[in-house]
Amino acid sequence: MEKSQKAWELENTVKLVDSQRDALYGYDDDEQKIINNEAPWKKDPHHFKNVRISAVALLKMVMHARSGRPLEVMGLMQGKISGDTFIVTDAFRLPVEGTETRVNASEQANEYIVQYLTLSRENGRAENAIGWYHSHPGYGCWLSGIDVDTQLTQQMYSEPFLAVVIDPDRTISAGKVEIGAFRTFPKDYQPAAIGGEDGYQTIPLSKIEDFGAHASRYYSLEISHFKSTLDTHLLELLWNKYWVSTLSQSPLFTNRDYGSKQMLDLGEKIRQAEKNVKAGSRGGQHRVNGQDFQLDKVIRDSNKIAGEEVTGLLAGEFKAKLFNGVGASVAREDNSSKV
Repeated sequence: MEKSQKAWELENTVKLVDSQRDALYGYDDDEQKIINNEAPWKKDPHHFKNVRISAVALLKMVMHARSGRPLEVMGLMQGKISGDTFIVTDAFRLPVEGTETRVNASEQANEYIVQYLTLSRENGRAENAIGWYHSHPGYGCWLSGIDVDTQLTQQMYSEPFLAVVIDPDRTISAGKVEIGAFRTFPKDYQPAAIGGEDGYQTIPLSKIEDFGAHASRYYSLEISHFKSTLDTHLLELLWNKYWVSTLSQSPLFTNRDYGSKQMLDLGEKIRQAEKNVKAGSRGGQHRVNGQDFQLDKVIRDSNKIAGEEVTGLLAGEFKAKLFNGVGASVAREDNSSKV
């Protein structure tokens, strides 16, 4: 007797699962209950240090963030806890209406969350909601004042909980996912000062005040990614289908509005720096050890923008030479065969 289509698909799916490689997807409800009862994060505000995000969850979040541009979007992440690490196995979008500056969950979204998680458990998906994600189109991965308050509330009532921010515009320009993961500190906690500017990022002038006012109320976690054997297979199938459109796209054209805004913002920053220099405001907080921090930031911003533009131009030039060369060689072969 021939196998049914469903049985054949199930058999081939099982072949794509490697119990050792896919161990991160295993969920032990009793283990998670023990971790929640011990709640080590209550004793140490810096307890969580890492986030591991599955390829499927990352792809879902990035696609959702891109689909909402230029508005912010919001969703939830599912997964589990392992030591000091959040393990994100899946993500789902929420029916939330965002603006260009904020996004808040409504009563409808809360009802949707309850129904979604209930149906997930009924279908064998026991992972808890362990965090939320939202987008910052064009202005970086950090938490605004509203984001900090939202995350702080979630940590008070839904621990353990994580905040993730994705910038879809910078993802396109940089050619890699611009993403950040964060946890807020308790209200009465005073974090120790952290030196250096390893986490420096370009912040538009319109957002600098909000960025600086709340930067000390949260900290970032290290992010890494993982793929299951089934994820690898599915991504290969997607690449086989969409590789032509991927190669034909140009970040300079796809993201031209973002590039224009970046240039306008940089121009305003240069004008402000020039005014400060002329006004003799290099001393005090602007100048430390002979270095002007404001001018230094302008230079770093301009280098970043220039680097992204050069990358886009080089990609276009490379594709033009590659495919035009192929087309020319094919035409020459056709002509020679006719002769």
